Amino acid sequence: MKQYLDVTDIENLPKLIDEAIALKKNPFAFETLGKHKTIGLLFFNSSLRTRLSTQKAAMQLGMHCMVMNFTSEAWTIEFEDGTVMDGGTSEHIKEAAAVVSQYCDIIAVRAFPTLTDKEKDQSEFVLNNFKKYASVPIINMESATAHPLQALADAITIMELKQTQKPKVVLSWAPHPKALPHAVANSFTKMMQKMDVDFVITHPEGYELDPEVTKKTPIMHNQKEAFKDADFIYVKNWSNFKDYGKVLNQDKSWTITNEQMSVTNNGKFMHCLPVRRNMIVADEVLDSEQSIVIQQANNRTFSAQVVLKNILEELEK
Repeated sequence: MKQYLDVTDIENLPKLIDEAIALKKNPFAFETLGKHKTIGLLFFNSSLRTRLSTQKAAMQLGMHCMVMNFTSEAWTIEFEDGTVMDGGTSEHIKEAAAVVSQYCDIIAVRAFPTLTDKEKDQSEFVLNNFKKYASVPIINMESATAHPLQALADAITIMELKQTQKPKVVLSWAPHPKALPHAVANSFTKMMQKMDVDFVITHPEGYELDPEVTKKTPIMHNQKEAFKDADFIYVKNWSNFKDYGKVLNQDKSWTITNEQMSVTNNGKFMHCLPVRRNMIVADEVLDSEQSIVIQQANNRTFSAQVVLKNILEELEK
């Protein structure tokens, strides 16, 4: 693995999941692999799980970690070429990425979308500029359209807990007071398309994700019908894709309660966190034995660790 920008960078998913589960059982098995190597974690947005899990993963491989928050600690970066920098930006990505590459063996970047400029977001202008101007491997810690580390953690969790050879997995929209990105839903969809699962997406009419992502995945507008006999219920809000970044529906009937979960096959409740209680999901579900959100969060360490392990091994070649 030379980089991890999207789930499409995974060549052999079953093998990668097996490696991650093995690392979970013995997290220090490769603690010398990253010796004298440094990872730079660059955050353009807030983080809890992503920062701590990626940092822990790197340390368990023997790496040094440097963390920088661009919202408060760094010069403001300019990403456009040919710009006369007489405004609020102080440093161009050409120099910034090149310089960080001198300090780090791997660079991990987290940068959310604007949710106002669809074309700019779809171009992944932050992530792809780092890829263009850096001379070391790049890892996506969530970008405008993708969250591949989360999706890999989700895949690991499903493989650990599935009770049938081909479980039914449902991705469900739920209401939220703010406009949220499509990244988690996009990457989860792509990951499920790579796995041997019966995968369905459910959301209110008008909340279709990017058709280039969903492809032929079945989409249902009746949440209860979609949940029937499901083994895993993955819940996430996303804003409108067609009327880009808008919140056009806050239908509380889509909030996950015991009533919705009652038609599942004792389905496991999944969410990437943070989650708004009694908006996305009721306390009765989130606090129940059906909820596996903490195990999901724990697997964020091992999704990051297996990606780092593979990149480090590639660097040694």
